[in-house]
Amino acid sequence: MNPTRPLTILYAAMICASPLMGSQDRDSQDFDRDVAPILAQRCLSCHSGPDPKASLDLSNRSRAFAGGESGKTIEPGELAKSLLWEQIQSDQMPPKKPLSAEEKEQVKNWIAKGAQWGTEKIDPFRFSTEHRAGLDWWSLQPLQTEEPPGGDSNSTARNPIDHFIDVRLKSVGLSRSSEADKRTLIRRLTFDLLGLPPTPDQINAFLIDTSEDAYERLVDRLLESPHYGERWARHWIDVVRFGESNGYEYDEPRDNAWPYRNWLIESFNEDLPYDKFVRRQIAGDVLRSGDFKTASAAGFLVAGPHNTTLPSNDKMRRVMAEDELEDLVGIVGQTFLGLTVNCARCHDHKFDPISQKEYYQFAATLNGVKHGVRPFQIALTSAQRGRVSKIEERLESLGNELDQIIKPIREKIVADRGLNNVSQSQSPIPYASWEFEDDFRDSQGRLDGTPKSGARLENGFLVLDGKDDYVETLPIPIEIKEKTLEAWVQLDQLEQRGGGVISIQHLDGSNFDAIVFGEREPRRWMAGSNGFVRTRSFQGEDEVDAAKQTVHLAIVYKKDGTIIGFRNGKAYGAEYRPMEPFRYEAGKAQIVFGLRHSPVGGNRMLGGRIQRAQLFDRALTPDEIAASAYQSDRTFVADSLIRKSMTEEQLQRKDRIDAETNRLRSERTDLLSLEQQSLYTCISSKPGATRVLLRGDIGSPAEEVAPQGLSAIAGTDSDFGLTCESTDGERRTKLANWITHAKNPLFARVMVNRLWHYHFGQGLVSTPSDFGYNGGRPSHPDLLDWLASAFQKGGYRMKPIHRLMVNSATYRQASSNNAAAIELDADNRLHWRKSPVRLDAESIRDATLLIAGKLDPEVGGRGYRDVKHFFFKGSNFYETLEESGSELRRRTIYRFMPRGGRNPFLDTFDCPDPSSTTPNRAATTTPLQSLALMNNAFVFEMADSIAARAKVSTLNNSPDQTVSTIFLLIYGRTARPDEVELANHFIAQHGLGSYCRVLLNSNEFLYVR
Repeated sequence: MNPTRPLTILYAAMICASPLMGSQDRDSQDFDRDVAPILAQRCLSCHSGPDPKASLDLSNRSRAFAGGESGKTIEPGELAKSLLWEQIQSDQMPPKKPLSAEEKEQVKNWIAKGAQWGTEKIDPFRFSTEHRAGLDWWSLQPLQTEEPPGGDSNSTARNPIDHFIDVRLKSVGLSRSSEADKRTLIRRLTFDLLGLPPTPDQINAFLIDTSEDAYERLVDRLLESPHYGERWARHWIDVVRFGESNGYEYDEPRDNAWPYRNWLIESFNEDLPYDKFVRRQIAGDVLRSGDFKTASAAGFLVAGPHNTTLPSNDKMRRVMAEDELEDLVGIVGQTFLGLTVNCARCHDHKFDPISQKEYYQFAATLNGVKHGVRPFQIALTSAQRGRVSKIEERLESLGNELDQIIKPIREKIVADRGLNNVSQSQSPIPYASWEFEDDFRDSQGRLDGTPKSGARLENGFLVLDGKDDYVETLPIPIEIKEKTLEAWVQLDQLEQRGGGVISIQHLDGSNFDAIVFGEREPRRWMAGSNGFVRTRSFQGEDEVDAAKQTVHLAIVYKKDGTIIGFRNGKAYGAEYRPMEPFRYEAGKAQIVFGLRHSPVGGNRMLGGRIQRAQLFDRALTPDEIAASAYQSDRTFVADSLIRKSMTEEQLQRKDRIDAETNRLRSERTDLLSLEQQSLYTCISSKPGATRVLLRGDIGSPAEEVAPQGLSAIAGTDSDFGLTCESTDGERRTKLANWITHAKNPLFARVMVNRLWHYHFGQGLVSTPSDFGYNGGRPSHPDLLDWLASAFQKGGYRMKPIHRLMVNSATYRQASSNNAAAIELDADNRLHWRKSPVRLDAESIRDATLLIAGKLDPEVGGRGYRDVKHFFFKGSNFYETLEESGSELRRRTIYRFMPRGGRNPFLDTFDCPDPSSTTPNRAATTTPLQSLALMNNAFVFEMADSIAARAKVSTLNNSPDQTVSTIFLLIYGRTARPDEVELANHFIAQHGLGSYCRVLLNSNEFLYVR
C-alpha cells in the first residue's frame, strides 16, 4: 500500500473541490459562482496573461468574446457555433484532463442561456488549481478552532496532541509505539531543549525519582536553564542566516554584530511573546529609537550578506540595491509568513496568489532599511560597576602573584646576559628619543612640540580627533636605511581603524615610515612603507594586550631593505620588503604621533598613550631589541625566555594565573564597552520611490506604489493607509503590526510548525518556510490549527507549546522499528514512533566539550574566534585555526561566524552556510564525518581529556570501572560485560584516549533516539 495515499486523497479534495458541482438548479446559475471557477481552475493557466495560447484570453469578457487565432470562440445562445463548447464537448480542451460531466453541463447551460458574464475580470488567483495556489489555499484560510477529538478509555494519550495523532494513525490501521525508557527520555529531552547531554548525576537523579511528575518537572527544569536560550537561538540563526561578515568580495568582518545573537538568547530565555519577538526584529529600532536592546533586535534586518563592492556604473548599483531588497523581502516573507514573496519580483508569482505589484508594495515597506553601525552610550548599573571594581581588585592580586614568580627569573636573565650592564660599544644608542609622560607639556601647560588643533590630554592619554596629530619637526636629517624605530604604546580601544601610532614622514606627507595600529585591519599592527601602498601587515597574531598594558613595538630595517616587526622583543609575523628607503631632510620631516590621515569611515577618536619612542641609527638584533626593552621598567623580558627558565610547578601556576587574568580582562572589557558601544544593525533612512519594474528590469520602471501587505492572507487588511511619502518608521511599524495581527493565520501556523519540526525532526508541514503551493502539505491540518490557536490564546508564549509537545505521549514514544508501519509510512509522517535524529554539528562539539569537562558554560558576551583574520589586496580572509586554549571552549553558538571563514569540522556535520537561510538542515552521512571524529585535533584533545577525567573519577584505578565511567559520560548508560571485555582488550593495545575516540565516532553517541 502506498503510505501517502490517504494524504493524497485528503488534499486533492481540499485543493480541487469546487462549489459548483451540480448543486444549483440550471435556472439559478450564477456566472461568478458556477462558471468563473471552472474557467479559473481549468482554463486560465493557458488562456490568460500577456501571451495566452492560441491568442485566446478567457480572463475577461471583452477578450473572451473577441476570440483567438481560430476566430470567435463564444456565440451566446448558440452552442453549435461556439468553438469553446466544441473543444470542451470533444474533450480536446483541457488537453490532459477533460472537464467532468457536471462541469461540462455548467458550461453548456451558461452558453445556451446567453453566456451572461459576471465580474468583468476573472481573478486568476481566486481558486487553487492543479498547477498553483489560489486565494482558497489551505494556509491562507483563518484558523480552524475545532475541539480535539476524544480518546478511548484505554488510550495512553497524555494530552490533546495524542488524540489528533491517534485518530490519524487509526485511519490507516496503525497505533503509537510504547513509551521509551527513562534513560532514553532524559537524553532525548536534554539534547532537544538544551543542545547538551545530561550528566551522569542528572541521569541518576531522574532514574531514582519515582514520582508521577518526575518527567514533567524535568521538562520545567530544562526550560528554565539559561542554556535553553542558546539552543533555540541557534535554530533561529539558521532561519535568518545570521553571519558576522558582509560576504561577497570584500567580506568585511562585523565585529559588533554579536549583540543580536545575545538578544535572541535572552529573548528565548525570558519567553518573550512571539508577537513582540517579531515586532522588535522588524521595527524595534524605530519603535524605541534610543534603546540598545531593540536596536540589537533589528539586527535581523541586516543579518544577511551585504555587498560593499560598489561598481561605478549607476545602473549596476541600482541592480545591486534591488537584489539586496529582494533578499530582505524573501527572508521576511519566508520567516514570518511561510511565503516566497520574493518570487514575484519579475512577474506575478507562478504558484502563489501574489502579484508583481504586491511584491513591490511589500518591498516598499522595507525600502528604508540600510546596513550600518550605530554608537550607543549606556550607563552601567551599580551592580556592573561593583563587578568592575571587584575584577580590578582581583587583577591586581593576580598581577602581584605573577610578579612574585616572574620577577626573580627576569632579574636573573638580565643579570646572566649582562643586559643591564651592556658597555657603550655594545649597547644600542638611540639617535633620537622621546619620553612623553615627563615632558608632555611645556611650562605653561601646553602640549610640547607643534600640535595641530584638537589634540588634547585626557586621563593621561593623547586624544586626537579626525586628522589631528601631535607633531614634532625633526631637527636632523635621517636616512631610513638600516635603522630601528621603536615605541612603547598603549591604546584605550582595539577596534579603531585609520590611525598611525608613530611615524616619520615628509612635511608634505609624500613618503613615510610608520608603526601603525589597525589602519586596514582592526587589532593588527602594520608597517607603513610609502605613499602608494599605505600599509602592509606583518601578519602577526591579533593584538589583545594593548588596551590592558604597555606594548613594546619595533621596526627593524635590514641592509637589503627588508623590514621586520618586533612585538615585546619577539619577531612579529612575516617580514616584507617595501620600496626604496627614504631620506628625511632636517626641517623638512617630522615625527607624528597619532593619526597620519583621515580614518576609514570618517572622523573617529583615537585614544592612545605613547609613553616612550626611540630611533636607533642602525638595525638592532633581536637580543638588542630585547635589551632596549629591559632599559625601561615599563617593559618585560620576552615570555619565551621566562618560560624556559621556569619549573613545571611555576609554569602551571603561571598558566592558571594567565587564564584567570585573560578571562577577567575580557569580562571587564565587555562591561566597560557597554558604556560606549557600537552596534552593527539596521540604519533607518528615507525610503526612496518604489516603482514596479517590468520584468524586474531596473531600466523599465512603471507605476510608483505605496507600502502595503499581501491581500491573499484572509482576515487581514493589506492596506496600511500609507503614502509614497511615509517614513521608514511608519512603514516598518505597520508591517510589523500587520504580520503579527491576531487574524493573520500564517503567523501562528508557521511558528508552531517550526517548533514541531525541531522537536520531531520534521514539521507537520515538511517545508518550514514555505506554506505555499511548492511547499509541503500538512500531515495533520487539524492538529496544526489547534496548536496555532493554543499558541495564540496563550499570548504567543513558546515555552507552553514546548511543554505541550514534549509532554505528549507522541514525543515520549520509543524509536523502535515496526515493519508493518514502515511499509505504510516509511517517513513516519504519521508519527507511529519517535524518529531518531542525528546530532547537529554544534551539539556534537558542545557535547564533546561537556563530556570532557572542558566546556565554558558562560552565557552571553562576545564570542570566541577560531579563525585568523587578515586583509590582502582589498579583501578580507579568514584562516581556520586549530582549536586550543580555554578561550575557545565556549558553546558553538558563540563562535565568530564570518561567511568566508567556515569551520571544517562543523561543515562536515552539515553546519549551514550563514549566507543563506536554512530552515531545514541536511543530515548527511559521509566518510568524512568518521575521519573527522577519528583524526581531528580537537577530538584528539577531548578524547584524551575524557580518558583523564574517567581515570581520576575511578576508584582503585580499576580498568573495568574506568570503562564504565566512559560509557556513562559518552552514552549516558553503563557498559555491558561484553562491552567491558572488548574495551579492555582494545585499550591494552591502543590506549584509553583512542578508545574514547571510538565511542565518539559511534552512532549511539551521534544519534538521539
